[in-house]
Amino acid sequence: MAHLKIGNHTITSAEIPHLLAGFQMLPQLCRLLVIERAITSLSSANADFELTPSEKIGVIEQFYQNNQLTTPEAIAKVLKHYSMSLEQLEGVATRELKIEKFKIATWGTKLESYFLQCKPQLDKVIYSLIRISDAEVAQELYFRIKAGEQTFAECASVYSQGAEAQTQGMLGPVPISQPHPAIAQKLTISQSGQLWPPMKLDEWFVIVRLEKLIPAQLDDAMRSTLLNHLFETWLAEEISKAQLTIHDDAPASVLITR
Repeated sequence: MAHLKIGNHTITSAEIPHLLAGFQMLPQLCRLLVIERAITSLSSANADFELTPSEKIGVIEQFYQNNQLTTPEAIAKVLKHYSMSLEQLEGVATRELKIEKFKIATWGTKLESYFLQCKPQLDKVIYSLIRISDAEVAQELYFRIKAGEQTFAECASVYSQGAEAQTQGMLGPVPISQPHPAIAQKLTISQSGQLWPPMKLDEWFVIVRLEKLIPAQLDDAMRSTLLNHLFETWLAEEISKAQLTIHDDAPASVLITR
């Protein structure tokens, strides 16, 4: 029966699941196993998914460089520290690239439609905000700004009672979904420079003006963000469906079933 030995202490295979549970490591193990199973399944079904020899060599060399594993001695030290084989270390080195290829193979063709679906929440805004607890003061400031008697920045610096006073009321760029929903709704239908009368939000009266709308674009950074979001959403669902149990009557007894 397999076992671990740390100094003079022997840990049997029956103890390992309970130790993983006690050290709160089972969720991470479950995550890694779900990913590994998905990658292995895709690799078996699609030969094009396999790393090419040049991809494998390149990513391993990059991994070694990033982790200062530039000599045989350094590699041997890591292998000893983690009690792993060279093949296992290369598996670690190539895992992230395999995950990226899995994301692209699974959701790459769906990104454009998903982007269009999410775009209203991905657009960013720069806007100005004043919040005051006194309705009459808020109304007065609104009329001053509207009439050009004072600038928004001047009023925000002097009167606004939130952190935005330190930036002359200016906030952003932030995703349009980030502000309070009532503010986001105003910004969504605003033209640049549009000033809104005070509205009550909780204990505050707020004055809002849209400065600039920054439409989201499906560039490389956005593609990566969307792929990561789809992957993490899928992974959370898969983990929630996985049934993780510990059976004391079987060796290597952590089971993840569907």
